[in-house]
Amino acid sequence: MTEIQRPGALYQQVAAAIREAILSGEFEPGAPLPSEAQLIGRYKVSRPTVRNAIAALRAEGLIEVRHGKGSFVRSDGQPAITIERRVSRTPDGRFVMPNGDVWDEAEDPTPYRTRTTKATGRLLDLSEEEALFACDRLLIDPGTGTRAMHRTLIPFEVAESIPLLAEEPCKRPAAIYWLLTQDGHKLSWSETVRARMPLPDERTALQLPDATPMLHLARVTHGTNDRPLILEELRTGADRAELAYRLTADEQPARRPRA
Repeated sequence: MTEIQRPGALYQQVAAAIREAILSGEFEPGAPLPSEAQLIGRYKVSRPTVRNAIAALRAEGLIEVRHGKGSFVRSDGQPAITIERRVSRTPDGRFVMPNGDVWDEAEDPTPYRTRTTKATGRLLDLSEEEALFACDRLLIDPGTGTRAMHRTLIPFEVAESIPLLAEEPCKRPAAIYWLLTQDGHKLSWSETVRARMPLPDERTALQLPDATPMLHLARVTHGTNDRPLILEELRTGADRAELAYRLTADEQPARRPRA
């Protein structure tokens, strides 16, 4: 094939040529890249140059390396799992989570005490360093192997009014919602979603490929007078999951008659 002759670092030139081949469809999503020896022969460069080019493309997220199998063009196929973000109620008033029966717990939940950060305090309408009960769960979908990290944060003030929460902060969300309603709260929810690159411990726990972003969801449960009661955070790989929401129209306030 064409020998690399453009100016610039040689590995960057090779990376650019492979990138063009991927974007043009010569190397299709999910397909293996040519071997190192084939790439060396194709571009007339050294083995270190090819390896540096592959490393650059991994950092861009265009390819992934499967140990013992080689380098593959990252697939652009459909996510492995659709996560429904609805909250439903049964006729007897209990809460049901659409994906509640999908996830298995990969390990025992971890309860602990922590404090609000600037970010979590803003969502819970609290100052920084306010005391919280917390529970971390590592979840896995048995059908696809998709992993998710779930965290529940409960302000001490909320837990003190509901002793069962303080005694067992690792209750599942649906059970927490039920306890809050039994305490007299009429619940509503707000949720934000953002994509970001994972921290090293998140990448390890979620078993994410190199250069793979994750989805970070923050759901606040509001009580009477829109008061934030608890915060849930869900983190999962953006390459493995998509989110589904059911939208409803808000009721418009009644218009006042003109005088």
